[in-house]
Amino acid sequence: MAVKSVEADHSIRDGSFRFGSLEILRLDLPEALNLVRSAVLDHRRTDIAICNAHTALTALETPEYETVLRSMTLLNDGIGIEIAARWLSGRGFPANLNGTDFVPQLLGKIGVPLRIYLLGAKEEQLRLAARHISETYPLHTVVGMRNGYFGADETDVVCKAISAVQPDLLLVAMGNPRQEQFIVANRDRLGVTVTIGVGALLDFMSGTILRAPDWMRALGLEWLFRLAQEPRRLFRRYVIGIPKFLWAVRRLKKTQQPAA
Repeated sequence: MAVKSVEADHSIRDGSFRFGSLEILRLDLPEALNLVRSAVLDHRRTDIAICNAHTALTALETPEYETVLRSMTLLNDGIGIEIAARWLSGRGFPANLNGTDFVPQLLGKIGVPLRIYLLGAKEEQLRLAARHISETYPLHTVVGMRNGYFGADETDVVCKAISAVQPDLLLVAMGNPRQEQFIVANRDRLGVTVTIGVGALLDFMSGTILRAPDWMRALGLEWLFRLAQEPRRLFRRYVIGIPKFLWAVRRLKKTQQPAA
């Protein structure tokens, strides 16, 4: 599907960066942590999507998914969104809030005990991730978990199981766009204060997938490390997706330029 037309305004507005119709917050790490902490303490329902280049491109190409993301609180993830922000608005983000780093920081620094439910990944990874959280962040309690391999006919059962334990934090690791679609479609019956779509976080927490070395992460090359680990699964996302994303950013940039 071709990238759809978007409005010409990609300016910074109210502390956010506009990518198409998406408003991605410009927060540093303490501000992002406080966003979640205050939501938990105030029992204010907050649904968070962490947007990387793949997420943003999918939204541009899929209006239904774009609508889903517009109803969520959006944080930035990765070098692609950083490049887009610098190119379209003249400055980047205060911090890279990718879920693989942000959620562990959140668990370690939030300072209030959380009841956590894990949804997604495979059964073994889920079990290992739950053990990792319990051992590494003893302030918090994993109150339930469910793998991500269920059909639409099981959604009601999954939602009831989550709601029954009243979690403060639901981590949904089912990949884009499914995890965000699930969160928004079922938000009124999940009984959760904060939900975060976390992609492959539980795989990393389980230890079954390795993180890139620090130097690659510092250079924004973690995507290349992941591609080398899972070339068949990630080929389309990175080898095809990155050029498509940069072309989409170029098109958005043109809409900002005044007519001759």
